Amino acid sequence: MMIFQLRTWRVGINSLFLHPLRSLLTILGIFVGVASVIWLLAISEGISLEAQRQIEELGARNVILRSILPVDENSGDSEVLFVKYGIKRDDVEALLKIESVKDHILIRETKREAHYGAVTVEGHIVACTPEYREMMRLEVNRGEFISDIHVSQRSNVCALSSEVANRFFPAENPLGKAIRIRDIPYVVIGVMEPRTAMAGIGSSLAAQDFTSDIYIPLKTFWQRIGDVVLFQTAGSRTGEEVQLSQITFQVDSIDQVVATAEAIERTMNKLHKTKDYAVVVPLELLEQARTTRLMFMVFMGLIAAVTLVVGGIGIMNIMLATVTERTREIGIRRALGAKQNDITRQFLTETVVLSVGGGLTGIVGGLFCPTFINYVRDWLSKEFPEMMATLPSAVQNVTPTIVPWSIPLAFGISVIVGVIFGIYPAIRAAKMDPIEALRHE
Repeated sequence: MMIFQLRTWRVGINSLFLHPLRSLLTILGIFVGVASVIWLLAISEGISLEAQRQIEELGARNVILRSILPVDENSGDSEVLFVKYGIKRDDVEALLKIESVKDHILIRETKREAHYGAVTVEGHIVACTPEYREMMRLEVNRGEFISDIHVSQRSNVCALSSEVANRFFPAENPLGKAIRIRDIPYVVIGVMEPRTAMAGIGSSLAAQDFTSDIYIPLKTFWQRIGDVVLFQTAGSRTGEEVQLSQITFQVDSIDQVVATAEAIERTMNKLHKTKDYAVVVPLELLEQARTTRLMFMVFMGLIAAVTLVVGGIGIMNIMLATVTERTREIGIRRALGAKQNDITRQFLTETVVLSVGGGLTGIVGGLFCPTFINYVRDWLSKEFPEMMATLPSAVQNVTPTIVPWSIPLAFGISVIVGVIFGIYPAIRAAKMDPIEALRHE
């Protein structure tokens, strides 16, 4: 019996080698389908993991309260030249009365020009406290970050992102040098390590790339710059008054996050007549991201499955042509005593060989996905830097991640598809009338 099975496989393989190009093209269809399953799932997994990483950086036990420009204030009315909105310092006292709030971090952000000699940088001023560095996972390259003493003494000091430091001081040590913001000198006390950008989340949490960040003590900002920021463009002056850009509340446990967010929402509703704030819950965003990940992977998997079905149709087409070409051979084998099951088994064997060959080569091609994507991205970044800079950070930084279960899944589907689409040609071959087959020219 074993010898018979081996002979069947050998005859099947030899039959396929009689038409190598046709067999190769058939295998190519399955190869594309299997590789597509692995590639699409790897890319979707990479994008999903990058999105989840950015959300996790916000902290699963955090609740973020952001100042946002109210919709009615941003309606495009040209008469509105100055707006006052957002979180107030008086709100903090009321919000800290919520029992589940363990700690809080205050942040004020704005755009300002910074100068050093003849160099001018459009800086993203981040007025904060020392806790900001840990919350945003910033690492110090040289010097130090803002300290409690700097905040309490309202010191005129700053820490720079690596990109800003390189622009101001390309060939000298920035520590101890003074940059100027609104003609006020700020001594550089530290330079940060490069930091991966964070994507924006809806309209309530803006994207942040950290490349233009200049960090100064919060109380220094309030004293030196103040709450009012004026913007001057060609022929017009506009401005806004914002006391706090963001408060990040840290909660005792994950179980209290949603309830705390609701309590913050209720408190702010009492204190503010207009909706000039937004409450962001990273825990909920993380759960949504994981749900979206599953949906995205299912969608990508379906697309790849369609490719496999197309490959299966190619197998059926080739096998039907093979049956027609080998009609006389089938008739001779039947005349010599071969049963219908033997003929069916013979053609199914050839189908399985094609499917397995396509599946194995598809797996090898799929495993090269991360290497290929990284190579293409690096090449595009080198040749088209401006175009790459406009892409979302999730696309710029994504690293395809091979999903382990996608390999056996893709291979199994390729074999199943091959067998399913090979059954009809095999049955058709087996049911041929031996006499009519022998008469076939």
